[in-house]
Amino acid sequence: MSPFDVSRTLPENATGAALRADVLHGLTATPKTLPPKWFYDARGSELFERITELPEYYPTRAEREILRTRGGEIAAAAGARTLVELGSGSSEKTRHLLDALTGVEVYLPVDVSESALTGAGRALVAERPGLRVHALIADFTASLTLPGTPGPRLVAFLGGTVGNLLPAERAVFLASVRALLSPGDALLLGTDLVKDEGVLVRAYDDTAGVTAAFNKNVLLVVNRELGADFDPDAFDHVALWDAEREWIEMRLRSRTAQTVKLPALDLAVDFAAGEELRTEVSAKFREDGVRGELAAAGLDLAHWWTDREGRFALSLSVAR
Repeated sequence: MSPFDVSRTLPENATGAALRADVLHGLTATPKTLPPKWFYDARGSELFERITELPEYYPTRAEREILRTRGGEIAAAAGARTLVELGSGSSEKTRHLLDALTGVEVYLPVDVSESALTGAGRALVAERPGLRVHALIADFTASLTLPGTPGPRLVAFLGGTVGNLLPAERAVFLASVRALLSPGDALLLGTDLVKDEGVLVRAYDDTAGVTAAFNKNVLLVVNRELGADFDPDAFDHVALWDAEREWIEMRLRSRTAQTVKLPALDLAVDFAAGEELRTEVSAKFREDGVRGELAAAGLDLAHWWTDREGRFALSLSVAR
């Protein structure tokens, strides 16, 4: 058996069809929205990597600290022989986890990007003789079917990405993860924590303007893929803290009254001056809330680790 192979559950044309559906639905809704997954073309991914290195953006450093300092505890608690990572991307943080998970025989990264999966998978196989990598090109927010691998399984969903899902979407997602697990398998979940509003807003509105460029990149993606004529300079980047819902919202605010044409959708969209287009929700969490959401999905929170400053948490929950 090859130490590296790739399978696909995502149809070849699924990404384009999903973009068209999301843009049509979001730009005809009130208020207007676009899902954050469309930030991440090659340029968007590069911009996000730059964001993770900014002084204001703490989540990546905080999670990496937990993986480095608590990796042994995570490995002992999980006892995993298979590591499944949802939204794996470049698998960079996963290396810290694989260093600790010495019993893992199979790594199963799941992502929509074939290029990211292939590059990361081949690199990991070269670095770690004896590790099998089975990359799965799939949308982890849809129903997943995993290939047969040895148990126990540990599913990792890192980076706080779960916060991009609205509460009802999170409930569906966590239930779908539970459906992948056998009793005793586990979920390792990264969650950004509620903290001072100023710290949170600065993390999404840096002084160098990198996050603003990242936010506006979604407009460039829509222009390229759907022939739209968005002018990114006609929109301002906005990051706001919603204290009631305990989430950050990223928005794009129209500087003037304008009409944007999207020929591929036979659509013209009017924006009023000052009208805002929501591009991301990033929920922040408390331990009790995470415990409750996991329990509702059939997962029992067993371990809770934070970085030294208590900014970010990794939780390990076990399938009933």
